[in-house]
Amino acid sequence: MKSSSLLNSLFDDQERRPSTVSEVNSLVKRTLEKAFASVWIEAEIVNFVAAASGHWYFTLHDGYTQLKAACYRGSNWKIKFQPFDGLQVRVRGKLSVYEPKGEYQMLVESLEPIGEGALKVAFEQIKLKLAKERLFDEELKRPLPVLPKRVGVVTSPNGAAFHDILHVLSRRTRTVSIVLIPTRVQGESAGEEIRQAILNANEFNRNAPESDRIDVLIVGRGGGSSEDLWAFNEERLARTIRASEIPIISAVGHEIDFTIADFVADRRAPTPSAAAEIVAESEDQIEAFIRQRTQDLFQLIDYKLLQSRADLQELALAPVFVEFPQKIKDLHYEVEDLQSRIEDAFAGKLKDAGKRLEKVISQLSPLRLASKVSGGKTRLALLHQRQISAVKKALDAKDERLKIEMASLDALSPLSVLRRGFAIAETESGEILRASENVKINDTVKIRLAEGKIEAKVLKTEK
Repeated sequence: MKSSSLLNSLFDDQERRPSTVSEVNSLVKRTLEKAFASVWIEAEIVNFVAAASGHWYFTLHDGYTQLKAACYRGSNWKIKFQPFDGLQVRVRGKLSVYEPKGEYQMLVESLEPIGEGALKVAFEQIKLKLAKERLFDEELKRPLPVLPKRVGVVTSPNGAAFHDILHVLSRRTRTVSIVLIPTRVQGESAGEEIRQAILNANEFNRNAPESDRIDVLIVGRGGGSSEDLWAFNEERLARTIRASEIPIISAVGHEIDFTIADFVADRRAPTPSAAAEIVAESEDQIEAFIRQRTQDLFQLIDYKLLQSRADLQELALAPVFVEFPQKIKDLHYEVEDLQSRIEDAFAGKLKDAGKRLEKVISQLSPLRLASKVSGGKTRLALLHQRQISAVKKALDAKDERLKIEMASLDALSPLSVLRRGFAIAETESGEILRASENVKINDTVKIRLAEGKIEAKVLKTEK
């Protein structure tokens, strides 16, 4: 091979064509990258520089020796925090050579802090950055649905967290269905997988019918070390949780464990089981409320029955029930007495009415009635004649007055004036002409006569 022959030529005693520096550096780079394609190193970061280009440059130091390192922009976006001097880290990458200077360096592909102290510093760094952007503000948090029908669970299908959630929801509610969105919750790419699972759930909701949509997401896992839980501290995951259209409950680790996901989620649950209880809380509370109100109602009914029985016994022993029969008898006697009086009064009235009827009958004899009818006819005929005379007199007066009014109206009518030879001149627009200066030569005027109208053109005007 060409590279082997070139390498051998460096140590060959016989004189050959010398290699250029570029050839040597290129050969060393290929050989080094092939031999050290994947290297894990634990060391301390010194001389950290974040270039304007987005690349990171720093030195890995173990107290005795050092190794230059570079983490290019295409790789550092996946790193959960920004490194700083003095931080103990575990880095993964490959060894390579920067050919222009002939310096070998490590090209870093992933970087993680080592130890609780380093993790805490990185955690506070991310927390402070997101807090400044107000991603933790309470007004951004969405309310959880009161009675969710479908709950999405973003966690490992093999972990205890999912089984705890499933157990609690199965025991405490009968209306909730569970959708498992499986993902890794630990390891280098776990944070990105969790993030993608949340994005997939939101995409599903946008395309699914309303009856099939996920109402709330539980994102979490069981307990573990700070390193085990670190995936839930990633900045990109936090931003995805905040941007989710589905309300999210963060349930990571135990009650004492806090992650960035807890701060940015709409609700934090101390454990996965507690998250399931939050989901089932409303249904449980409604059932408890109904049971309590049912019990209160039965107690109230029992109390009312006892109170009614006591009132009935008290009334049964009251004096009014002893006096009531005697009062009934007294009222019966009074009614009989009143009935007798009414019968006597009615008989007297009937007797008087009979006497008046006999008197009226005697007055209504045939001769007397005929005389009264004849007199009534005479008076009626006289009144009818007087009425006819009065009406005729009134009509004659009205007719005479109408003739006078008609003569007055005829005298005042413009038509009467026209019949005497006068005329009315108007402009084309219908205005009455009262002066010659209101028209011009060749204007058209309308002239109304006693019978008909004519149109004329103005040939001459005189004042």
